Amino acid sequence: MQTGWFKFTRWRTGTGRRLFKMAPLHHHFEKSGWPETRVVVRFYILAILCSLVSLATLKIR
Repeated sequence: MQTGWFKFTRWRTGTGRRLFKMAPLHHHFEKSGWPETRVVVRFYILAILCSLVSLATLKIR
């Protein structure tokens, strides 16, 4: 997404803009002012929710 957006905005405006402040994604949130512990806890919660959704949609024969 980052490179695609940069190329699109460079083609559109002549100056490339970035979608995220820094890659990987957790560094973007840290640069936005979030403490590292908050970022880690939010990613853990997101991982748990995604795993629960995947288990809920699993078809058991």
